[in-house]
Amino acid sequence: MGLIFKNDLHDEFGSSPLAYTPYGGPDFGEVLAVARAVGDGDDNAFYDCWMTAADRLVSEAESAMIQGRQASARDLFLRASCFYSSSYRPLYGEPVDPRLVAAFRKQMDTFNKGLALSDIPIEPLRIQFADTTLPAYLIPAVGQRNDPRPLVIQTNGYDATVTDMYFGSAVAASRRGYHCLIFDGPGQGEMLIEHDVRLRPDWETVVRAVVDAAVTIPIVDATRIALSGWSLGGYLAPRAASGEHRLSACIADPGLWSIASGLRGYAVKLGVSPEALVNIGEIDEGLLNRIWQIITNDRRLWWSIVQRGFWVNGVKNLRDYLRCIEEFTMDGRADQIRCPILLTQAEEDSLAADALAFFDALRCQKGFIRFTSAEGAGDHCEMKNRSLLNRRVFDWLDMTLRSKSH
Repeated sequence: MGLIFKNDLHDEFGSSPLAYTPYGGPDFGEVLAVARAVGDGDDNAFYDCWMTAADRLVSEAESAMIQGRQASARDLFLRASCFYSSSYRPLYGEPVDPRLVAAFRKQMDTFNKGLALSDIPIEPLRIQFADTTLPAYLIPAVGQRNDPRPLVIQTNGYDATVTDMYFGSAVAASRRGYHCLIFDGPGQGEMLIEHDVRLRPDWETVVRAVVDAAVTIPIVDATRIALSGWSLGGYLAPRAASGEHRLSACIADPGLWSIASGLRGYAVKLGVSPEALVNIGEIDEGLLNRIWQIITNDRRLWWSIVQRGFWVNGVKNLRDYLRCIEEFTMDGRADQIRCPILLTQAEEDSLAADALAFFDALRCQKGFIRFTSAEGAGDHCEMKNRSLLNRRVFDWLDMTLRSKSH
């Protein structure tokens, strides 16, 4: 039994948008109403109830537009994008459910409509990357129209999209006087859902293209560009910083050394020696079958590894998935980070288990912030108190970039 939704996985997906309430996301009563509508329903009911609520907000937004109430229309469109985004999380996986694609397209349509109604209209950008382009948005600092300002580039994790980054940190960054650039990289958002481009470990290659674009923007101070990643981005951001040295600062929420480390820890609990797990992709067939049996009997693991992990990484079976995630590691990379870096660790977040060891391995200027359950911020990415995370992170960034100010 979840906190708001009856189904635990639904509760994880459905309660996460409450982190966005201070930044224009749904209010508690709206989420509670969706949860009550879902009741004992399955993933189909979860999808339908979020979509119904989102469609209602769009209808209100369109009425507000007709009546000339632009501010209300903007807020309603943006809020609707968050509702659409929430609807399809349980549907992740291949073959791709057409309802997921439909909801994603509505999500991005309403997001674009909302941003276009901002005081400073925000247009979608395209960043050249290899033989394709990445979708991106520059969210300007509040009250700063022309003067070059420091920029925070936000990078996502496994299943979030640009709208999550907008509500999760971009609005907070803008209020603190930072321009913020959000984008979907390979394996994320549009690149995965619309173009079937899968995740890659060498995130420095991705971020290099983003920085190339950022330094050409007149209102960006190219000497003060920070990169911040959350969830899997807690690996992707440091990995990028190890190879892209134009960055002035890096933030990893949480500090994540590798994807495979969590599964290694799980296997050790099953009685496997650490020596047998040096390369988890090559474990013996018996252990592989034991892990697979555990996954098939755990709804959360099934969604995380099979539905999401297989799809995002472009694999069809557990062994190929384990082989693939071995490439997502900071082994041999941590000592190549030159800019100041901040690692976070939330008390109850299993993904943050290695954050302190990661911190100890760094040889650059570094910072470390723990978040606790007593503060209401002990969960993954501090989603139950995201405003606390933003406040502390931007305090650190203010001080770190101050020495680089003109």
